[in-house]
Order: sequence, then structure tokens, then C-alpha cells
Amino acid sequence: MRGRVALVAGGTRGGGRGVAVELGAAGATVYVTGRSTRGGRSPLDRPETIEGTAERVTAAGGLGIPVRVDHAVPAEVRALTERIDAEHGGLDLLVNGVWGGDPSTDWAHPLWEQDLDTGLRMFRNAVETHVVTSRFAVPLLIARGRGLVVEVTDGNTARYRGSFFYDLAKSTVIRLAVAQAAELRPHGIAAVALTPGFLRSEAVLEHFGVTEQTWRTATDPHFAHSESPAYLGRAVVALATDPDVLARSGRALSTGELHREYGFTDADGTRPDFPAYWAEALEGEFGPLGDPL
Repeated sequence: MRGRVALVAGGTRGGGRGVAVELGAAGATVYVTGRSTRGGRSPLDRPETIEGTAERVTAAGGLGIPVRVDHAVPAEVRALTERIDAEHGGLDLLVNGVWGGDPSTDWAHPLWEQDLDTGLRMFRNAVETHVVTSRFAVPLLIARGRGLVVEVTDGNTARYRGSFFYDLAKSTVIRLAVAQAAELRPHGIAAVALTPGFLRSEAVLEHFGVTEQTWRTATDPHFAHSESPAYLGRAVVALATDPDVLARSGRALSTGELHREYGFTDADGTRPDFPAYWAEALEGEFGPLGDPL
């Protein structure tokens, strides 16, 4: 990835941070965007910042550039892409990873008992931000005549994800990849959706009362099959450096399948495969994951 330029939208924490740092380890210049900075936190009120991620990118071997952007505001995204264009004359990789919807997800109630404003706000944050970002960033890929768009989601099958607005958001993000793939193929640019398995984000580690160093002490048996954000990042690097990635365009992919094809490992040298674990241990209770979308 040395000499290539990436934009990781929503790179403050979790999967976005993992992707940005692994791109840095591969030598990329990475614009890290989000709303949480050392000067002020986003409404999620978490301590991770875009500056912290950018510093990790640089420490890993790349160049991290933090830019505060609210991806729901078109003017801010336009200004970001104009800056990238002025500084680098194009873009090689766009990772649409804006999410932040976990605190708003209602897992306990069906649609007709949920708060409508909360659900619609979550959907807009998870989907409209991706649309806005692609609207202004994709022309920079076209200027290069090559590249990749990665839409980060949860799940890559038709299985219902357990909450109406959550399911709607994550499924729609997959459709964003399908639509962009169709429109970008004539320009030689690929677009895919990509899902991690059971991701050990900062918030998930806190939920289980562990750290990335002590996560194996968690008592939840499913957590033993989780993966670090670096695993998602290494999947993105593998896709971005695959000269035949256009053959995958329009597909919804998972880290669990890609590690078998590309041979990458997680940060600890393991190769988590949550879809395989689901089929072995969870399908009897929750049903099959379903056919790919």
C-alpha cells in the first residue's frame, strides 16, 4: 500500500481504527475521520480520538492524517475530499465505516414498540453518512482509474439480525456496495461489503470487563471465537492489494471466508472463523446464517 492514499471514514475506534492501523502497517497514507477529537468528544462520549488512531497509523509505518468530519454534513465531506484532492490528486481506497449506532439499538422490542425518532436517526447515521461520503469521495477514485470501496457492515447473509432498525441499516449498507459496484465497474473500480465476526471493539471489551491483553479470561464461550479489529484491517489490506479484486465487486464478504483465501492472521496469529463456529455451535439454537446477500 506504499504510495497509496486511503480514507477511513469512521476511523476513531473499533473496526475503523483496526482498518486504518493495518493500512498504515502496509505503508499507506490514511486520512482518519470522525467526530471525536482531543478537543471534544462526539455524542458517544468515548475517549478514543481520530488523533489517537492517526498516531497509531504513523507508528505502524504509514502516515496518519486526522481530520474532524461529521459525515452527515455534505459540506464537511466535500471540504475533506477537496483537501485530499489538493494534497494527493486522488484516492485509492475508501472505507465507509461510520456507525456509532450500538447505544441506539433496541434489541428488546419489535418495530411497533420502538421509539421511531431513535430508530430513524440510527438508520440515517448508519446509511446516509455512507452515501454522502461516497458521493464526494468516489470521484477521487475515478480520477485514479482504479481503486476499491469497502462498505463495512454486520453480517453478509439474509438472516434477520434481531432488531428492526439495526437489521435495516446493516442490510442497506450491503446494498450500497452492490449499487456502487454496478456504477463503478466501467471505471475499473471495485466495491464490496465486508463484515467482521464477533469483533472485540473497545466497547465490547469493556462490556465483558476485559482488555485486549486479557480477553481470553471472559466467561462467555462465544467470545473465545471473537476477533480483533486488526483482523478486519488485514482483510481490507488483502482486498486492496489484490490485482483481481474487481472479480469480487458487488459481493458481501466476511473475514471468516477471506482469511482462507488470502492467508492473513489475526494479531495473535490465529485465524478466527465465526461463520464456521456459528454453523458448528450456534445453528441449532439460532438457525443457519442464511444465503449470502
